[in-house]
Amino acid sequence: MISTYRCFLMIKPFVFSFLLWLSHFEASQSFTNFIFGDSLVDVGNNNYIFTLSKADSSPYGIDFGPSNGQPTGRFTNGRTISDIIGEALGAKSAPPPYLEPNSEANTIYNGINYASGAAGILDDTGLFFIGRVPLRDQVSYFEKSRDYMVKSIGENDTKEMLKKSIFTITIGSNDILNYIQPSIPFFSKDKLPSDVLQDSMVFHLTTHLKRLHELGARKFVVVGVGPLGCIPFARALNLIPAGQCSDQVNQIVRGYNMKLRHSLTTLTNELSSKDHNTTFVYANSYDLFLKLVLNYRQFGLENADKPCCGGYFPPFACFKGPNQNSSQAACEDRSKFVFWDAYHPTEAANLIVAKALLDGDQTVATPFNIRYLNDL
Repeated sequence: MISTYRCFLMIKPFVFSFLLWLSHFEASQSFTNFIFGDSLVDVGNNNYIFTLSKADSSPYGIDFGPSNGQPTGRFTNGRTISDIIGEALGAKSAPPPYLEPNSEANTIYNGINYASGAAGILDDTGLFFIGRVPLRDQVSYFEKSRDYMVKSIGENDTKEMLKKSIFTITIGSNDILNYIQPSIPFFSKDKLPSDVLQDSMVFHLTTHLKRLHELGARKFVVVGVGPLGCIPFARALNLIPAGQCSDQVNQIVRGYNMKLRHSLTTLTNELSSKDHNTTFVYANSYDLFLKLVLNYRQFGLENADKPCCGGYFPPFACFKGPNQNSSQAACEDRSKFVFWDAYHPTEAANLIVAKALLDGDQTVATPFNIRYLNDL
């Protein structure tokens, strides 16, 4: 009896710790998100690599509450679309960047963010920026995260957790931006026809989606590329007048998105035959953001032309002004601008897009919105 009692005393702290962990694990399962992509959803991975694509200095993050206005590596003034969607679906905190030290513990609780500024679907995209994490490597990072989960909670529980998690992929913009910009000596190759680029992007993205499925992903949100012909960078590059967009650039984007949607339909039919739980939601960011740019006043905004921070022409730099107590480089009222810098939307624009993706109809998200997907 004495030895049994002593044994109980020895294991009691372990049992208590395990039950505490289990209750935390179950409570946190309302929304677990694994995020892949580029600077639109990067939350700081590029802070940990040598790269020219960084958002680790003011005024980036000036309106980001959790950091008290300090830069976190987000390429906007506040929250990304993924941040906003996560909050709406009950996430206690945003998934941390994978490259942040000691981020593995969050893998089980609320997911991990693998996104990297300047990254693309194609491995060579963003080469000019030197450091970035292409989608192929982001998926490899997730494979390492999965190994950590298996060691922590076992193979079966890992599979069950991943079935309930959402995998968000927001990437492709840089592949097209790299294609449309003037060739840079030593950093570029001869340009192929745009339809070849589109086909290559879709093929490689589909390959990575299949790999994620093999690793246990079942709920996917694949975000189409937005109307890049409307961003300040592309308009300046093509000398497009204020209030207009480059249809040449947008035509390339539309062609890619059309092929991507068709590929997702094919992929759904293929993978559903193996697992009926597999679902792909296509997020129609193109029409959604184009509507915002063309009808910005209807959304309570006042400027869809100039970037809030940085120049309208090269070098498009967004940096802190000479007065260290305030950011003279940024516009005074960020809530009225569509674009934060020459490439990225403001938090105000992200709020509008996130709300539509969460609760919009099939013109925004197909076959249903993200809130419905989360409840499946």
